[in-house]
Amino acid sequence: MITCFIRYHIDPTKRAAFETYARNWSVAIPRCGADLIGYYAPHEGSSTLAYGVYNIESLAAYEAYRKRLSEDPLGRENYEFAQRERFLLREDRTFLKLASTPQPSQLAQEEGQQ
Repeated sequence: MITCFIRYHIDPTKRAAFETYARNWSVAIPRCGADLIGYYAPHEGSSTLAYGVYNIESLAAYEAYRKRLSEDPLGRENYEFAQRERFLLREDRTFLKLASTPQPSQLAQEEGQQ
């Protein structure tokens, strides 16, 4: 399993458009075969950084998923929406593999032994 992190630089005056874009992906992405974790819009700090995060089985599965997404009516519509509204200034994808999971804290372990 790999996780795709998409870092967006968005026009801060068009945050509502980005949020619409994100909601559309929440339908199209799972329908096309990826496990969507979520889209994140600016809240505090940077007003231009936003993220999308989803899991996919492999890079080969990612290629098949991208093809399905490009053929999906809502996927195509969302791509066109982003082009037309021009709220995405930059988009970078990084694929990462999980290296660790949260471990119980030492305090919780000690409390369980009492």
